[in-house]
Amino acid sequence: MVYNLAVSLSRGVFTYTLTNTLFHQVIIVRKRPPLSFPQLLVCISLLCALTGALTLVASHTSPDRRFEQFTSQLFQEEMTGSTLNMHYTIADPKTFGISEYEPVLPIYHSDQPEDSKEHCSDLLHRLDRIDPDRLSPENAYTYRLLHRSLENDLALADFPYYNEPLSPSSGMQSQLPVLLAEYTFRTKRDVTDYLALLDQIDDYFASLLLYEQEKAAAGFFMPACSSEKVRKQCDTIVTTEELAQGTHFLQTTFEDRLSELQKQGLFTPEETASLIETNDRLLATVVQPAYAALSEGLLSLETSTNADSTASETTANAASGKNNSAHNGLPKGLALLPDGKTYYLHLLFSETGSSRSEKELVQMLLVQFQKEQSAIRNLASQSPSLITLLSEENTAVFPLAEPEEMLSDLQARMKNDFPVSSPVPTVTVKDVVPSLEPYSAPAFYLTTPLGDSDNNVIYINRRNSPQGLELYTTLAHEGFPGHLYQTVYSNRIFSDMHTDPARKLIWYGGYLEGWALYVEFLSYDYAATLLEQAGQPDAAQVARLEKHTRSLQLCMYTLLDLLIHGEGAGYDQVAEVLGKFGIDSPRTCEAIYTYIAEEPCNYPKYYIGYLEILQLQDTARSHWKDAYSDLRFHTFYLEQGTSDFSSLEDLLLMTN
Repeated sequence: MVYNLAVSLSRGVFTYTLTNTLFHQVIIVRKRPPLSFPQLLVCISLLCALTGALTLVASHTSPDRRFEQFTSQLFQEEMTGSTLNMHYTIADPKTFGISEYEPVLPIYHSDQPEDSKEHCSDLLHRLDRIDPDRLSPENAYTYRLLHRSLENDLALADFPYYNEPLSPSSGMQSQLPVLLAEYTFRTKRDVTDYLALLDQIDDYFASLLLYEQEKAAAGFFMPACSSEKVRKQCDTIVTTEELAQGTHFLQTTFEDRLSELQKQGLFTPEETASLIETNDRLLATVVQPAYAALSEGLLSLETSTNADSTASETTANAASGKNNSAHNGLPKGLALLPDGKTYYLHLLFSETGSSRSEKELVQMLLVQFQKEQSAIRNLASQSPSLITLLSEENTAVFPLAEPEEMLSDLQARMKNDFPVSSPVPTVTVKDVVPSLEPYSAPAFYLTTPLGDSDNNVIYINRRNSPQGLELYTTLAHEGFPGHLYQTVYSNRIFSDMHTDPARKLIWYGGYLEGWALYVEFLSYDYAATLLEQAGQPDAAQVARLEKHTRSLQLCMYTLLDLLIHGEGAGYDQVAEVLGKFGIDSPRTCEAIYTYIAEEPCNYPKYYIGYLEILQLQDTARSHWKDAYSDLRFHTFYLEQGTSDFSSLEDLLLMTN
């Protein structure tokens, strides 16, 4: 592994320094008989050869060694700073040189924004002392990715209170329980770590509340409509009633995982019973009260900020906020915050990985919008009944009903155009627990760590009752050839090629979600072929139409994200745009506006990521010419790992 290489090189530096020190002491301190002329010539020759060899070695390895030591230290610091992140990133910490660590959740403190900014600046300064032109191609690429990511992080650090860790749709109050429920138990240490993390949730939530209090004091607290949704989640996700009955999913999943370790002989029945008792106690005395305290704290902030806003509705107060709300208490776009557009553009790069300007992105989206409209018109002209079939959902029964059947079919249809991932990763499809259904996405996949590709889980939110074509394309997005396949394949390549694990610290949603959307759209074509093979040509055409209407919808929502957060558009402007496309229900318009305002860059990371992949694919076709194939392009994309798209394009143009 790379870490082991860094250790051996480090020892080499130490040995070289020690040797020269001793050599210097021998010459100065000890008296020896004078050397004969032949002996002197031999010594001079040996010294020249040794000096030349050491100079040659140093010139070729020193920058790479320094860089690998830097990334190894950075990776270890990041992993040991959050046990939850580490557990979902690497299966065996010892493999990456992490043998001693304390199980911790990342606790926020008031000095953290400034400390984080200084730390980021220091990392960049240390990187700048390494010449990327003297690094190996692999290290030079990692250097570029790290440098670009850190530069953008440093820019975002100027806006410490613009982030929202408790957003209604993707906040930690709803994500943390799922991460805990799927926290894999591989060893005894995993169990003790897990219980230690449970014991810190009160401090963790208290620190999040502190952050929200500081946001409120600075005038950036979330609007009441958002706070109410978060409070409702806190009041229902972990309840005393479920805990008393022993039916809460954090109780049942813990018992199931522990039972597997008992079967392996890692725990006795008595030890298992004791651990279950500890888990129940921590859930009742730490976790549930932590949720209650967070809910109460948010209510207090909500009440005080609303009172302040009502008491002084001056122009200055409206501009600075006391509450980040706009029309009728709805959330407002980032562009309406002080220097909010600057923040949004940096956030846009962080989330999408696209370096294009706002103007270029809008143009790219408008072009795609017209393409989708044209495709819909062409399909409708070929078969006028399609629109009726689509609107009435009057299609034939989908040939496959069970998720396992669908995943198997997807794997069979993708095999010619995607690299083989052997052995085929296993996957379990689970339903989102009822208490989390209102706050969870329609479906999601929890990524597996480096070193473990066997515990893959896809969650389906049955509240939305996905079935047929919708379930098939959802499983393509989350499973094959989507997130699951991408994660497992990339992890295996990283391990086989000994890729620097620091690459796992780089995250661009556009690279990941863009891929999932790209293959989701491919799966509509798979579904159309499947339906034709089942003797349902009309249903096949409906599937093709669904593909373009979904793309059109996501394109429109992405444009609205740029309009709301980049230009400061409010509800009335958004409702006017939606009305032009037949969406005129005030309730529907408000729901669309609110979601986009609460989740900046969420739609762009999917759709802009998707369009960037299409652009990269066009570049590959042009550059590779007759050597292009979908298989080659997909292999290139997957093997690079998470990257920004301009770096990917430059790397592609260096291939033959």
